[in-house]
Amino acid sequence: MTAVTEAPRRPKPDTQVGIVDCDTHNTWNDLSELRPFVAERWHRLLDEFGPGHYAGGGYPRFWGDAADTAPDSGRKSGSDVAFMGRNHLDRYGIAYCVLIPSNPVTGMQNLDFAAALARAINDWQAAEWLDREPRMRSSIAVPTEDPDAAVAEIRRLGHDRRFVQVQFSGRPREPMGRRRYWPIYEACAELDLPVMSHAFGSCGNPITGTGWASYYIEDHVGPAISVQANITSLIMEGVFERFPTLRFVSVENGFAWAPALRWRMDNAWTLLRHEVPHVRRPPSEYFDEHVYLATQPVEEPEKREYFGQMLDQYPGFVDRLLFSSDYPHWDGDTPARAVPLLRDKDARDKVLRQNARRLYRLP
Repeated sequence: MTAVTEAPRRPKPDTQVGIVDCDTHNTWNDLSELRPFVAERWHRLLDEFGPGHYAGGGYPRFWGDAADTAPDSGRKSGSDVAFMGRNHLDRYGIAYCVLIPSNPVTGMQNLDFAAALARAINDWQAAEWLDREPRMRSSIAVPTEDPDAAVAEIRRLGHDRRFVQVQFSGRPREPMGRRRYWPIYEACAELDLPVMSHAFGSCGNPITGTGWASYYIEDHVGPAISVQANITSLIMEGVFERFPTLRFVSVENGFAWAPALRWRMDNAWTLLRHEVPHVRRPPSEYFDEHVYLATQPVEEPEKREYFGQMLDQYPGFVDRLLFSSDYPHWDGDTPARAVPLLRDKDARDKVLRQNARRLYRLP
């Protein structure tokens, strides 16, 4: 089902040029489009079975993509590079977008096939997207549950600066701070690539800590729970002490929870720091140095002043926020919709342009 979206709000003058969108979703019109990029030994598996996933990984979307993102070519939304350039980049003055591809590999049970498919997705992106549209950058798909294969893929592509980060799902098999994932972080730090965790995706774990939810709406609002657990794990397991240059990007998980999480971690650390002697500083300091947050879904409080109060509770908040549209999904945000509650032009400029340019080393 396709949702009917409201008409875009008229952009403000300072939201029209040079924007960086850190969450643009590209996909294939049909899985067979990956076939030229997959080794022949996997062709039958790709054609007849496709990626195998853990059962119960998530709920099907009630709504799919925004009505005005369907290409005139008849292809799926997000699968036509030329149309995306016109419909999204040109339309909103986006200088760069960071692609986050449809990525089934994290939840695949066949790890050899997952590694082959990750390589195919990345080669498909380079040939069909990055080579055709210079305003696009992309995320490296990796089989996170096979760290050796993930590291090999990161090192294969890490020197191609059109790939600007490494993609995790929102719910990997274990919390992200666990040592099984450390080789991935070591490779990312070595090549100066941020680690990005995108909402949803699963290795069979439920969205809640107590089992499976009853409704899609629970799944839809639940990613903030998962990313807070993963950030806490990264800090408390000592990942940022071990890899002091590593940066973490939270995408499509909201951000209003950040001040409360920082407070809670600091209070717990004050009482229990003897348990984690490798965490040498208050957790909020690691958060402030290493964590970036994408705007979508942007928080929209009932009163405008509440948004400002939230920002005031986290010093430097606007230095860590990145504009994200979630194009072409039904619940995405335009640049004007994402930042209307920011109080001054300098703050909007940071969120729409400067923070992402600095993080991803964009011209």
